[in-house]
This record gives sequence, C-alpha cells and structure tokens, in this order.
Amino acid sequence: MSARRIGSGAPWEDVVGYSRVVVHGDSAWVSGTTATIDGVVAHPGDAGGQTRVALTGVQRALDEAGFALGDVVRTRMYVTDISEWEAVGRVHGEFFGDVRPATAMVQVAALIDPAMLVEIEADAVRGAAVRGAA
Repeated sequence: MSARRIGSGAPWEDVVGYSRVVVHGDSAWVSGTTATIDGVVAHPGDAGGQTRVALTGVQRALDEAGFALGDVVRTRMYVTDISEWEAVGRVHGEFFGDVRPATAMVQVAALIDPAMLVEIEADAVRGAAVRGAA
C-alpha cells in the first residue's frame, strides 16, 4: 500500500517539497498549518484568531483526506510567545474538547513569517473518534 499525498495548492509546497496531508492506510499526518490565507497572515497580533484559522485549515485537510477531527490522536502547537498559551489552548479546546488528543505546545524563536504566531500539526487514525466527537 502506498501513501497518498494531498497538497493544498500553496506555492511553497513545491519549493519546500511537502504535502499538506499524507495518508497511509488508516493514518494521516497533517503538516504544520498556520493562519495564512491567500499568502497573507490572518489576525496579526491575535494568537487565538490565528489558532482558529490554523485549526480550520487542519480540519479542511483532514476532511479532504477522509478523516474527521474526532480521528485526531495527536497535535503539536508551536507558538512564538508562550505567554499566549491560554488563548491558543482555549481555541484548541473548542476544536478538540471532546476528542482530547495527546498534545504539546512549544515556544519557538520564530516561524517563517514574523506575523505568524502559531503553527499546528495533527496526526489522525481513522476510527479513533470518540463518541460525540466531530
């Protein structure tokens, strides 16, 4: 069985050499997702707003790959300012409160664009959904 690689159409996928999501069997891995819309970082200065846009992108990638948020078993959140943990965490909780994936939130020195405050990765396993989760 070979892996299925799904791109979002972003121009930097070809430059860097990555896929938005890779699916193999019942597992999917979503690449780091930021709050970039049409090449522009949404919600400058608002970590919570950027988290919402990033997680909406994660959800869209999962949907396209045939997975749901409820299938997510692990997330990784990279933030440029750990003092924003609560704003980021609250939005993560809006998406995953019933799912409760394993997770980590790590402060990093910078992301690719200085306006980016949050980048999120997700791993999913089909059928891992808990009852009542999205």
